[in-house]
Amino acid sequence: MTLLTVLFAAVIVTAVWYNRADDDMQIVTLMYLYWGASLMWFVDAIYEYAELGTAFFEATAEDMLNDAFLGLAAIALGLVIWIVRLLITDPKGKIKTALSRK
Repeated sequence: MTLLTVLFAAVIVTAVWYNRADDDMQIVTLMYLYWGASLMWFVDAIYEYAELGTAFFEATAEDMLNDAFLGLAAIALGLVIWIVRLLITDPKGKIKTALSRK
């Protein structure tokens, strides 16, 4: 469930990045974060399947809920990292303009 959640986010952000002519909001950073997380969860799923065998596919509702929350937390952390990067680099100069007015 974690893999699917982050994978959907990666696909959506990739589509947004592809449709934008200019990348002034640095969406490519968010895209790479989500694809990296997807790769990480895919490798985790392979190792977990190797360890558990067919029991890997018999998840309980509680396990699925925990995995969904973990996936949403990974998406939120990616968004926080992207926003902090935007605030630091200030691609449109809005923070610099707001601070220079005062």
